[in-house]
Amino acid sequence: MRYNYRYRLNPSDTHRETLDYHRDLYRQVYNHFLHRLNREDGTTKYGEINQLPSIKKWWDDLTDLYSRTLQNVVERLYTNLSRLKDAKDAGRKVGLLKWKGLAEYRSFTYRQSGFELKNTSGQTVLRLSKIGEIPVHFHRDIPENATIKQVTVKKEPTGEWFATFGVEMDHEPPEPPENPERCVGIDVGILKYVHDTDGTAVGSLDLSHERERLQREQRKLARKQHGSSNYEKQRRCVAECHADLRRKRRDFLHKLSDYYAQEYDLVAVEDLNVAGMMQFDSNSRNRASAAWGTFLRMLEYKCERDGTHFIPVPPRNTTKECAACGVKTNKQLWVREHSCPSCGFTADRDWNAAWNILRRGIKKLGAGRSKSTSVETALPTGTTSVPAKRVRQTTSGGQPERKAFW
Repeated sequence: MRYNYRYRLNPSDTHRETLDYHRDLYRQVYNHFLHRLNREDGTTKYGEINQLPSIKKWWDDLTDLYSRTLQNVVERLYTNLSRLKDAKDAGRKVGLLKWKGLAEYRSFTYRQSGFELKNTSGQTVLRLSKIGEIPVHFHRDIPENATIKQVTVKKEPTGEWFATFGVEMDHEPPEPPENPERCVGIDVGILKYVHDTDGTAVGSLDLSHERERLQREQRKLARKQHGSSNYEKQRRCVAECHADLRRKRRDFLHKLSDYYAQEYDLVAVEDLNVAGMMQFDSNSRNRASAAWGTFLRMLEYKCERDGTHFIPVPPRNTTKECAACGVKTNKQLWVREHSCPSCGFTADRDWNAAWNILRRGIKKLGAGRSKSTSVETALPTGTTSVPAKRVRQTTSGGQPERKAFW
C-alpha cells in the first residue's frame, strides 16, 4: 500500500528564491505545452515529452531544472486533460484547461530519483537535485519497511514550504476477519458529528472563534489597496486563518477515524453523495464545514490499513425505518427522537439510524449470522455525548498507540 507523509520544510532565504524560481519555470513549461496542445492536433503525452530535449536547445533556463521533474510537468498536463474528459463523459459541463498563474501553480514532484532524505549532524535534510539540501521538520519517523517513491514540494498560500513523501510499504495490510465480532454502525450529522450503535455521540468541532477571526481579517483585507505590500501582508494573514481552520478540522477527523478503524472489526457507514448534497439550497455552509467526504475517505483507507471491514451502505430511509420492526415513519428534521407507531420502540433519531446502517452493513458483508443482534437487548442505559475537543490521542512509551474518547 502507498501512504503520504507530510513535513514542513525550513528553507533558507537562498533556497526560497531557488524554489520559487524553479516553481515559476515549471509553470511556464506547463503553459507552453498547454499552448501547443491547443494549437496542434494529435499531440500525445509521450510525443510531447520527447520534444523536451529540442526545446532545451533554445530555452536555456530549462537546463536549471531536473529532467525527470520536467517530464512530470507534461504528465501533469495530460492527467488534467484526462480528468476533464472523464468529467465530460459523466455528463458534467466542463470548459477548457486554463493557463496557470504564479499563485495557481504551487507544487512540483520528484519521482523515483532526484531526491534523498538523510540525517546530517543530527539534522534531517532533504536533498533535491538542482536545488540543494533543505532542513526538514521531521516530527515523525517514516516506517523502516517503507520505500520512498516520490516527493512533492509545495508552497502554501501562507508562504510555508512542505514536502509530501509518497511511500510504499513492503508488507501487505492484514486481512479483515471473516466473522467480525466488534461491529459498529455510524450515522454522521451536523449537531452531533457521529452517533454510533454503541451509544456514543461525538459533537461537531466548534470553530466559531476561528471563523470570527477569519471574518475580521477578510474585512481588513478588503480595505487594503490591491497589489500593495500591505495587501500582501494581510493576504497572508487571511491564508493563515484558512490554514488554521483546515489543520484543526483535519486533526479532529484523523483522530476520530483512527479510533473507529482500530477499535472495531467492521465499520458500516452511509454511502453519501456529498457533492450532490452541497447543491441543496439551505445549510450548505454547515455541510461543507462538516467535511463528511474527507472523514469517510480517511476512515476507508485506515480500515484497509488496520484490517477492518469498511462497508458503505445506501443511506435511503435509514432515518425513517424503525430499527426494531422495520416500519417506515416520516419525521421532520427538527424531530430528534424516533418513536415507532407500530411497535412502540423509542430511541434517539440518529442512534436508530446507526442501527439501520449496521444491519445493512452486516447483510451486505454476508457474515453468515443466523440471528441478528436484537435492538431491544442492545439498548444502552444512556447515550454518551462526547465533545469534539475531548477526542484526543493516547500514547504508550512516547509513541502514538491508539485514539480514544476521554
